[in-house]
Amino acid sequence: MDIRILQYFLAVAREESITKAADTLRMTQPPLSRQLKDLEKEVGKQLLIRGSKKVTLTEDGMLLRKRAEELVDLMEKTKAELAASDENINGDIYIGCGETEAISFLAQSAQNLQEKHPFIHYHIYSGDAERVMERLDKGLIDFGLLVGDTDMAKYDYIKLPVKDQWGVLMRKDANLAEKKSFAQRICRINR
Repeated sequence: MDIRILQYFLAVAREESITKAADTLRMTQPPLSRQLKDLEKEVGKQLLIRGSKKVTLTEDGMLLRKRAEELVDLMEKTKAELAASDENINGDIYIGCGETEAISFLAQSAQNLQEKHPFIHYHIYSGDAERVMERLDKGLIDFGLLVGDTDMAKYDYIKLPVKDQWGVLMRKDANLAEKKSFAQRICRINR
């Protein structure tokens, strides 16, 4: 199956007319009709219902249209990526992380990289360590930021120069506010 023929098929599906599609493709109608008949013969299915004024897709034609759009889009994306200069690093980076101070470190690093390579796009997934590792294992993210003790035996990792600090906020007139440390407050609550 030739990508060019798929583009012809998509033009006919879009225009709902072989004649109109031939005009947009800047070709004559007979060769386009022949190409479409050859395509139907190749796949062994009728793809088009040729009416007197309009061409409609069969169920198989609708399936082919969906797949052809995906293939043509992928081909165009691949051509664009290959045509891009080696200096233009581009792509998508998928990151998984939880609520942590390390995200500011990551954001600064991403910003620095973005300034050098503006065609990089970031996608962030927020979740707990278990969900982040699950996505990492499935290949849905490129890397993850984790807080706390985690079994890192199956991963390559870097410890970041950031530590999270947690605290408790409360109103000044709350009973626990008069205590000097969090441990004193917790002990008092547990009694």
